Amino acid sequence: MSHGSEPYTSENLLDRLTSRATLEAHYLALEARERALLERRLGIPSGDVVSVGCGWNPGRHLFPAPDFRLVGVDADPAKVAGVIETGRADEAHVGQAGALTLPGGSFDVVLYRLVLHHVVYQGPLAPCFAEAARLLRPGGALVAIEPGLWHPVGAGLALANRTGLATAIHGTPDDVPLSPRALLAEASAAGLDPELHALTYTWRRVPRRLQRFLERLDDALGSRPRAAPFGHTLVLIARKPGRA
Repeated sequence: MSHGSEPYTSENLLDRLTSRATLEAHYLALEARERALLERRLGIPSGDVVSVGCGWNPGRHLFPAPDFRLVGVDADPAKVAGVIETGRADEAHVGQAGALTLPGGSFDVVLYRLVLHHVVYQGPLAPCFAEAARLLRPGGALVAIEPGLWHPVGAGLALANRTGLATAIHGTPDDVPLSPRALLAEASAAGLDPELHALTYTWRRVPRRLQRFLERLDDALGSRPRAAPFGHTLVLIARKPGRA
């Protein structure tokens, strides 16, 4: 099983309707919200991080040097070489989520940043959660940032996938929004203690003025247990029991 992403078709309906400026403004705001949420909730000020399926962005904005040593892992050798050449990771390896040979108990954080929704297109998520539990030190945490199924956009995306229109509408068949309930259950089954947050309720393709309006919901509702599962982008923090 390969855990690389499926090819992306840029000539899709939503990309034709959305300006690059709108997308970039959203991504910048999202990275800032990621940092703020982890600073508030993670409680790990330094240590070793492995970013699984790191792509071109292994998450250095979340785990800056010198406090964190960041190891990137990706199935694509070109991306592994790229994150080293650009200094975005301290170390990088070719490998597949759920089948890594890194030593157990060697990381304080296992990061899946926009990765699991590609993995689930090809197979179950249980091996990824079990692997995270194996790699974590006691007191460490799995952090997963993923699109949610229970948001209206997630539900629409799932419908497009089921009807075979995914590539024409949004460019790829393997953007699979994840069930909040399933994320929590997978983490618990792996022996981790999970909490769920909504990173944002807005969507990168709506006009920036509407994005700013919807962002007011993020601070008000994002960490409320009953509201968080309905976020567009979810953050799962799942801790390994024991002392750090």
